[in-house]
Amino acid sequence: MSLQICVDASFVLKLVLDETGSEAAHTLWAAWIAQDAEIIAPCHLIFEATSVIRNHIYRRNISAAAGQAAFDALLAQGIKLIHPNGLETRAWELARQHNRPTAYDANYLAVAEYAGCALWTADDRLYKAVHDALPWVKSLTHDGFNSKIECA
Repeated sequence: MSLQICVDASFVLKLVLDETGSEAAHTLWAAWIAQDAEIIAPCHLIFEATSVIRNHIYRRNISAAAGQAAFDALLAQGIKLIHPNGLETRAWELARQHNRPTAYDANYLAVAEYAGCALWTADDRLYKAVHDALPWVKSLTHDGFNSKIECA
């Protein structure tokens, strides 16, 4: 089995939109691809990221053409979307344990935990809320230029 890394939508959006932190995301992504890592995420990543791209178009933060290009790039990333048995129950428990206001971020935690790999996020609120208890949660802001892959 190849080395796995879990990413959340906030991280992946840095790859397909021109945002603060995009350069760090691209640097890490290239390092992971060079190491033949398998990038994984829960199935809802595609829906979450697509929704954000559409919202950027709707609010005219980006053009329709730029949005289409971002959507196409999203689909081309080659992220393996997984849904392990018991994901919802474990995500619910993680959201409760870490007092998270929503459960969708906890699905990323549950997938990374299931795979025994790091979760990379660009969501500082998530990172700050769980990193002390879950040191395998990595932040693009805090850990972004340390491309060493760490597993749980």
